Amino acid sequence: MTEILVQPDCNLNSVCERVEHCCLDPRIEDSGVKRLPNTGARLWGRVRSKLLRQKLDPQTVQSKNWQMDVIEMNGIKVEFSMKFTSRDMSLKRTPSKKQTGVFGVKISVVTKRERSKVPYIVRQCVEEVEKRGIEEVGIYRISGVATDIQALKAAFDANNKDIMVMLSDMDINAIAGTLKLYFRELPEPLLTDRLYPAFMEGIALSDPAARENCMMHLLRSLPDPNLITFLFLLDHLKRVAEKEPINKMSLHNLATVFGPTLLRPSEVESKTHSNLASDIWSHDVMAQVQVLLYYLQHQPITFTELKRNTLYFSTDV
Repeated sequence: MTEILVQPDCNLNSVCERVEHCCLDPRIEDSGVKRLPNTGARLWGRVRSKLLRQKLDPQTVQSKNWQMDVIEMNGIKVEFSMKFTSRDMSLKRTPSKKQTGVFGVKISVVTKRERSKVPYIVRQCVEEVEKRGIEEVGIYRISGVATDIQALKAAFDANNKDIMVMLSDMDINAIAGTLKLYFRELPEPLLTDRLYPAFMEGIALSDPAARENCMMHLLRSLPDPNLITFLFLLDHLKRVAEKEPINKMSLHNLATVFGPTLLRPSEVESKTHSNLASDIWSHDVMAQVQVLLYYLQHQPITFTELKRNTLYFSTDV
């Protein structure tokens, strides 16, 4: 039996290639049942369709219990259980109780402890992705194996001396997943709770000059560790997008993956949003994507130039 936890950011396609190994009964080959070509892929197509229908079903959304189901085709049977986890819960930020680690710890605390400008975990994961994953199809979109990601998380938290060996041996999607998890588990998003409303207003400005003025001012308003790390990640994502013909990851795809992780409302605003219509929530998510896309499409931005720049900003524009 295969258990599948359906979440909004879950990449269902990443499970497809494992259907033959973890969902199919190995006794089929010996039973004389003829397996038609692409049976596994076609079967998973049915499973995926079923999952998506369940995911969008209001009754499923309201239920917190696991739901059992079975899908059968050409003598192959897939048994699975699933449940829906709301976006609020799947991306909930909980500060770490272990301040000696890096996950769930304020970025300013980590950089000060490490005496670095960008957290070690960010630098190492980015370096590994650029070394052997920048041409990987679907990099940052395809989910890594959860147990591998948790192993890397524990190693970084414990400052394991073998972390470099682990990174070199680990599947690249697990490393990409670890980087996303780090940003997702920050006590507050990289672009901060305080500036979230201003980012939402700034990206909505219709006048290009006013929008430019506002968006650059907001970057300068970030704490230095947040700003330097954001610019570091921005440059990395642009290099990933340069390989779009190979890895199929455009700037928009990358903004869709990272936008809602780097820029999210505070818990107070999240509770307010949870009581609003889903289309309003979706509008916010699209705005979060557009904010990151704006910076990704912008000409190169450097920390020095931002701090030296004296553009005037008015909240009246």
